[in-house]
Amino acid sequence: GINAEYGVEGIMSEAPIIETSPIRIDNGGKKYVRINVGGSLFQTTLQTLVSSRQTQGSMLQRMFSGTVDILTDSEGYVLIDRDGKHFGTVLNYLRDGTIRIPTNKQELNELLKEAQFYLLEEITRQCQMAIDKDTLDSTDALLHDTFKFTIPVLTRATQEKFFLQLSRKIPVIRFAYNRGNNKYSYTEKSDNTLLCNIELFDKLSSQHHHRLCFIRDLSGRNEICCWTFYGDGRMLSEISCTSIMYATERKQTKIEFPEAKILEETLNCTLYQTSESPETSAEGFPKHYEDNAPM
Repeated sequence: GINAEYGVEGIMSEAPIIETSPIRIDNGGKKYVRINVGGSLFQTTLQTLVSSRQTQGSMLQRMFSGTVDILTDSEGYVLIDRDGKHFGTVLNYLRDGTIRIPTNKQELNELLKEAQFYLLEEITRQCQMAIDKDTLDSTDALLHDTFKFTIPVLTRATQEKFFLQLSRKIPVIRFAYNRGNNKYSYTEKSDNTLLCNIELFDKLSSQHHHRLCFIRDLSGRNEICCWTFYGDGRMLSEISCTSIMYATERKQTKIEFPEAKILEETLNCTLYQTSESPETSAEGFPKHYEDNAPM
């Protein structure tokens, strides 16, 4: 019942209303319920809590139809031991079916927990949809931030002066590789070390593309695997990762992975970064050079 002295059934069948009863009847005969949710006070009709389409099967319907025992305080407020922050949203949904879904992630999760407690399936469903959408949007944003840059790829021979001119605007790291450019067979571990070089280039370009210009050179140069670093209009250094191994009866090409040296030269390259890097296109080239790479 609503309290120890008067059950819901008695109150709804015209039982006398005492001062501490949660039920109030207005001049039109409507029965109102006073509710204290975690210290926040609310008032609504008994019909809203028991008979509306939205409340069917909910915890509130069970509480105010006598299925579940409830407690009242000395002033006749029904006590619900929950945070009252979102109870107004719950009541508005019971009244007219509208749901105000919070845009704040924390408040959205709070409302979801309240809806789950009160067994309100529609609010639960809409909150979960909003959370799933927010998760998807966050994932899309992360993917966009990760892949919004594109490393330029050279597929035809380009004169050295292009890289020298470009490095006056922004330091350049040029990574050239061509596994097919080999007279001899490769050593057993060469394929793995070539992949290590490629993976390092991808890692460095994803981390430092905002301060350095990374260029992947697939133009078929003589180098099988070579890193070249440019800054201030000149070539700073070059790291060739290949060497010839002399076996007993044959020569073999060995590809090495001098990771520490590559990282050192990359760090050195950042020292030539200008105070204002040029605006870059989607392909990664400063716009001045994008369509006019000298051949």
